[in-house]
Amino acid sequence: MVPIQGEHVFVTGGAGFIGSTLIGKLIHHNKVTVYDNFSRNALKDKDYFNHPNLTIIQGDILDFDYLRRSMQGATYIIHAAAVAGIESVIRSPVATMRVNMVGSYHVLEAAATLANCKRIVCFSTSEVFGQIAFRSDETSPAVMGAVGEARWTYAVSKLTVEHLAYAYFKERRLPAVTVRPFNVYGPGQVGEGALRAFILQALENKPLHIHGDGVQIRAWCYIDDMVDGILHTMVKDEAIGESFNIGNQQTVTTIYGLASTIIRVIRSKSTIAFLEEDSADIELRIPNVEKAKKILGFEAKIGLEEGIQRTAQYYQSKMQG
Repeated sequence: MVPIQGEHVFVTGGAGFIGSTLIGKLIHHNKVTVYDNFSRNALKDKDYFNHPNLTIIQGDILDFDYLRRSMQGATYIIHAAAVAGIESVIRSPVATMRVNMVGSYHVLEAAATLANCKRIVCFSTSEVFGQIAFRSDETSPAVMGAVGEARWTYAVSKLTVEHLAYAYFKERRLPAVTVRPFNVYGPGQVGEGALRAFILQALENKPLHIHGDGVQIRAWCYIDDMVDGILHTMVKDEAIGESFNIGNQQTVTTIYGLASTIIRVIRSKSTIAFLEEDSADIELRIPNVEKAKKILGFEAKIGLEEGIQRTAQYYQSKMQG
C-alpha cells in the first residue's frame, strides 16, 4: 500500500476512537486538522496530541460556514463525526438524525467546494443490515427497523449518509467512499461499547453485565484492522464511488462467549450477570468482506484473543496510572 505523504487530512470527529487512532498513522508525514465538538475525547491521551503537524479546531458539523472555512486547503477528508452508541441514540433520536444527516450533508457540500479534494471517506454502520445480518455483502438489502424504536434512527441516519455520498459522487464527481465498520474495539475506545465495558469490569473482577440472554452473535474487528481498512480506501482509486464492509469474519462469538473469553484470557475472577433487555438488539451480525479483499487488498489480521489481550493491557496501564 502506498503511504499518504505531504497531504492535508481533515478529520471530522477526529477526537473520537477511530478518528484519533487513524491520525496516529498519518500525523508524521502529513498535516492533519481535527474538527470536533469534543463531546468525547480520545485524542488527549495520544502521544501525538501536541505534534506540530496537528491542528485542532473545536467546531460543530451543523455549523456549515465555520466547517467550510475550516476545511479549506484540505486534500483528504475523513468524515467520522456522528452521534453514536446505543445509549446516546436512544436518549436523543432527534440529535442523532440531525447531526448524522444534516451534518453529513454539510461535510459533503463543503468538500465539494474544495479546489483539490482527492478523497472523502464517510462512515456508515453495519446496523444498516438490521437485526439479522449473516455474511451480508455491500449489495445486501438495507433493513430498517420499526418506526418508534429509537435505536433504528441511527441506522436510518447512517444509510442516508451512504446515499448522500454516492449522490455527490455521481452528480458532483466528488471522490467519495463509504465504509461500514463492524463492531470495532481496542485501546483508546471511549464512550459505549460492550467489549470495552466487559474488559473494564473484568479487570476489577466485577460482574460482566449482559443484556438479554447473551446469544446475540457478533464478529469483532480490532481497531488497527479498521484503520488499515480506511487507509486502503484512501489510496486505492478503485475505491471511489464504492462502499465497503470493514470487519473480521473470523472473530465470531456470542455475547456470552465474548464475556467468557475475556474472563479467561485476562484471568479475571468476574462472574456473568444477565440483565433485562432494555432496547431492540442485533441478533446476528457477521460481514462478508470479499469486496474489501478483492478491490482494496485489505484483510483483517488480529484475532479475538490477541485483540482482547492488547486492549486489556492498555486499560490496565491506564488504571495503574
